[in-house]
Amino acid sequence: MASLKSLVKDTAIYGLSSIVARFINYLLVPIQTARFSADGGQYGIITNVYAYVALLIIVLTYGMETTFFRFMSREGEDPKRIYSTTLRMVGFTSLLFAAGVVLFRYPLASAMGYGDHPEYVWVLFVTVAFDAFIAIPMAYLRYKHKPVKFASIQIFNIFLNISLNLLYLVILPAMRWNLFGIYDDQFTLDVAWVFYINIICTLVKSLLLYKEIGGIRMGFDVRACRRMLGYTWPLLVMGIAGQLNQSASQMLFPYLYDGSRSEANHQLGIYGACIKVAMIMVMITQAFRYAYEPFVFGKSREQDNRDTYAKAMKYYIIFTLLAFLTVMGYIDLLRYLIGESYWEGLRVVPIVMVAEIMFGVFFNLSFWYKLTDRTIWGAYFSGIGAAVLIVMIVILVPRYSYMACAWAGFAAYGVSMLLSYFIGQRYYPINYPLGSIGFYVALALVLFAAINYSNSHFEPIAAIAFNTIMIGVYAIVVVAKDLRRKTNYIKH
Repeated sequence: MASLKSLVKDTAIYGLSSIVARFINYLLVPIQTARFSADGGQYGIITNVYAYVALLIIVLTYGMETTFFRFMSREGEDPKRIYSTTLRMVGFTSLLFAAGVVLFRYPLASAMGYGDHPEYVWVLFVTVAFDAFIAIPMAYLRYKHKPVKFASIQIFNIFLNISLNLLYLVILPAMRWNLFGIYDDQFTLDVAWVFYINIICTLVKSLLLYKEIGGIRMGFDVRACRRMLGYTWPLLVMGIAGQLNQSASQMLFPYLYDGSRSEANHQLGIYGACIKVAMIMVMITQAFRYAYEPFVFGKSREQDNRDTYAKAMKYYIIFTLLAFLTVMGYIDLLRYLIGESYWEGLRVVPIVMVAEIMFGVFFNLSFWYKLTDRTIWGAYFSGIGAAVLIVMIVILVPRYSYMACAWAGFAAYGVSMLLSYFIGQRYYPINYPLGSIGFYVALALVLFAAINYSNSHFEPIAAIAFNTIMIGVYAIVVVAKDLRRKTNYIKH
């Protein structure tokens, strides 16, 4: 029980930092969607390019965060040498990638449809190379159980990002000054500066991690490097396939949409803005992942932890369902996070949120093959899910536009989740409380149906009041059925 309480505490800190950081980052959404209208397609460019960035961060870290935790907890390994070796491996590949991007920036930009603006591509791709490298020092903070420092760096970085965005997108245009502080009545916004701001923030973040980066001096273990590469390559395949489930739609959409590139950017911008409303589920999953990964590998030497893993799954589902109901209950308020010209796409929000819940369940289930060193299974599951997604968007995007992207992600995560569960029960059986989980899923579905009806048929104020009652019903059931009983158990 003490272990579970420790997990809850770390998740709360990571979660608070993630929620605060994401909330602050959310402020970029109304600012950017207000300054870059849906018709202009600029936000579609942001959505498209960032989809490539999300995939590249997976490629450039190539599963080394998980591999790092696994080898740091192995008997016979020197933690300092493992950390230094990991830093050098990721640092070398990131540097090689950044050099290649700068060298081939023009043909790369042309292939992506931005031949007239190579800065859209090379600036963000160099940024992601830095991000991949500093992901290891950030993982080291998690390994050392320093969630406060981790959270502080994350939040400061987001504050810096939004401050620079406000300066460029709001303050300078209002004062009619250009970037050099000179009065310019014809000053126009360039979406490229959204990308330049990112590289500035990443460089500052690197400076804040100078102490942890100093661990690179501890040497390089060639044998450990080989063992780590043998462990991590299936994780790389799994990571690529998993990220394709999130990014392939935004990457392929401009090529598949039945219309002009500008119209494709318009539609993609609507989709990209609206899925931001669903990002609360990503926050929760990310917070859970930050705390759960070092927790599981740190406990892997002990016996009979399967009951703890089962409980963690149950409470993850309980609280993500609560988050789902909350977002849908207050969607009439949350829609103001994005510009009004994007509201037509809000129908994707419940689909994307449920897909993210399934992704979180899939992540929770993934430890059976990580703990048993059968990481190749993760590659299989994610690869099959990615194949499902790509086939669906290729077939459906020309007809259903961005709605096809939402449903394709839903199907992909669902397939991966179910495959991991059924095969995992064969190799690493865990007695998950399926009855209790099923009860909460059914309850959430009934309450969602009521919330959806009120959103469609009631006036906004009446709908919000009714939805608050529905959310309260769910919370009361959780407290009465599980939390109160658990609290009494801990006290005794």
